[in-house]
Amino acid sequence: LFQSFWLALLVAFRSLSTAMIEYDTSGVGVGFIFRVKGSVFPKAMMWALPNMCLCFLLHWLWGSSTKPDWAATDGMQSIWTGYTGVLGFLIVFRSNQAYMRFWDGVTLINQARGEWYNAVSSVFAFRSRNPQKHDAINNFQQLFVRLASMLYCSALQQVCDLENDTLEIIKTDGMSEESLEYLQ
Repeated sequence: LFQSFWLALLVAFRSLSTAMIEYDTSGVGVGFIFRVKGSVFPKAMMWALPNMCLCFLLHWLWGSSTKPDWAATDGMQSIWTGYTGVLGFLIVFRSNQAYMRFWDGVTLINQARGEWYNAVSSVFAFRSRNPQKHDAINNFQQLFVRLASMLYCSALQQVCDLENDTLEIIKTDGMSEESLEYLQ
């Protein structure tokens, strides 16, 4: 009963992997930026290209010798100072947000590891002391530790961004071939 529960939980956890975007970081490692799916660049270009054209137009107008009256550059220094100040604030703010999200993710992964460690150690702590059940309890505890190891490995593979995301698990001794094939 417990083995089928853990098997079902592992399969359900692995099925979530289709929701993530797979990035190919081979080669130089920046080719994924130019993809349409999963990249912010196409949406950013939608905003950047019209602004770039407007910038070229204004530069052409202010750079010509015959400027219209409305193209005077008297307050341009204060506008430029305000623009760079806001832009600098936004870049620092976004970088800080990304840094905080990274550390939130690291904290949650470590918290999950700690919770699963507590669950496994509770199984060891609250076992029966009956000598007739010693072998069955020992086999169950070994199977439970192996399944918890597989579950943690599956969780790490969900967030892993490596080309080869094979992680070590505790040996699968005592598990049937049918169960192992079902997990793969």
